[in-house]
Amino acid sequence: MKKTALAAVAALIGIASFAETKVGIIGLDTSHAIAFTKIMNVDKDPGVAGFRMVAAYQWGSRDIISSTNRYPKYIPQMKEMGVEIVPSIAELLEKVDVVCLETNDGREHLKQAEQVFKAGKRVFIDKPIAHNLTDALKIYELGKKYNAQYFSSSALRFSDVAVAARAGEYGKIRGAALISPSPMEEQGTHNYYTWYGIHGFEPLVAIMGMGVDKVSCFRNDTDDVINATWKDGRMGELRLQRKSWVYSGYVLPEMPKDRKNPVIIFGGYQGYQPLLREIIKFFKTGVPPVSPEETLEIFAFMEAAEMSAKRGGTPVTTAEAIAACSGR
Repeated sequence: MKKTALAAVAALIGIASFAETKVGIIGLDTSHAIAFTKIMNVDKDPGVAGFRMVAAYQWGSRDIISSTNRYPKYIPQMKEMGVEIVPSIAELLEKVDVVCLETNDGREHLKQAEQVFKAGKRVFIDKPIAHNLTDALKIYELGKKYNAQYFSSSALRFSDVAVAARAGEYGKIRGAALISPSPMEEQGTHNYYTWYGIHGFEPLVAIMGMGVDKVSCFRNDTDDVINATWKDGRMGELRLQRKSWVYSGYVLPEMPKDRKNPVIIFGGYQGYQPLLREIIKFFKTGVPPVSPEETLEIFAFMEAAEMSAKRGGTPVTTAEAIAACSGR
């Protein structure tokens, strides 16, 4: 009897170990949908083993041309990689275990995320979590209401230098200055920085940590220079270039290991694998690598920068930005 019971348990463990976790995508208006599916279904990256993209819901933006023009190309590619295209989010949720909400149009995220939260599925909400701080705050409240397991992030957060700084490998960080593109196209539909500026704001907060307090932004025809002071007095800088695809910058530790070369060069974008591997870890554990509170702070940082730019560089606090967008 004992041998039989042990054999049954072993069989169950064996089945579980080979069970495939079914992933669904919401939104085929972004290259991330193709990239993530290729890594899972075609490349079969070891870091995402056991997970497969099985279904996708197309929409997505309905009126942003740079997004809507992708559907005719992306839908056939998804089908070729073995993904079923379904007509509704409700049907998608019946077919999958976890969700990547990839919709490029942040205006759609609030209502799409709520459906996933209600279903109790773990979900990665790709950047930007919303098109503005107001909706980001609403998603945050919905997350608490449904006790949802989710996170949102730019891929730039998981570049080597940002990860190392976050892990404390350089010791305490005195400051950082990053360069990033933004915006590559101005969106009347989104706040100024959410469309691409987030790729600069997110790694800066990842490197420096939470605690952004005062923000000043100066803008000309080609660049925005944003200076931020953290609550502990440290300062960081972000230069956003509208006619460039450059990701770069430096990190300055409090106690550099080499005083002749004290700064660490930030190399920027390193592909989608690091981000997707973090998503898979989250799907397995339910532990987000980025807290909802940190994502909100990044959005408040962006909102404060935009408010400052409109005021000619006058400092704006993140608390003021949150109050302005929450109706308080």
